[in-house]
Amino acid sequence: MAMKSIVVERRIQAPPGPVWEAITDLEGMERILSGVDRIEVLTEGAFGVGTRWRETRTMFGKQATEEMTVTEAEAPDRYVTVADSHGMHYVSEIALRPEGDGATVVRMTFQGGPAEGNRLGFLAKLLSGLGARAASRALAKDLDDVAASLERRH
Repeated sequence: MAMKSIVVERRIQAPPGPVWEAITDLEGMERILSGVDRIEVLTEGAFGVGTRWRETRTMFGKQATEEMTVTEAEAPDRYVTVADSHGMHYVSEIALRPEGDGATVVRMTFQGGPAEGNRLGFLAKLLSGLGARAASRALAKDLDDVAASLERRH
């Protein structure tokens, strides 16, 4: 089964610098993202390739914790994370594009599929559409939360 891809975009009325700072401030993420229950930063130092954290969210009434690792980072333009959990492999990219009037368009791309060598069972395939819709809503809500936080300040 191929990796499914979800893309969500949001225009934020703030320049790329402050947007980058907000989306890479792991210590402050719990205060910004209403969908995140807890963040545990696992590495020290500045945000970049190799940064790791555990992110706990509640979805479908249950808490799930994923360990994220930054595999690419080009400040203040984009970063990519990967996570492996319960036989699944996830890749997320957040890309920023400046817009002429001091705004930034943030594009979040999320892909998920079976980890190498793992085959999804019938139930996982059946529920993948429901999971994709829930993930899309969660990403959109995250971007709304980031926008609300930044637009209050700018």
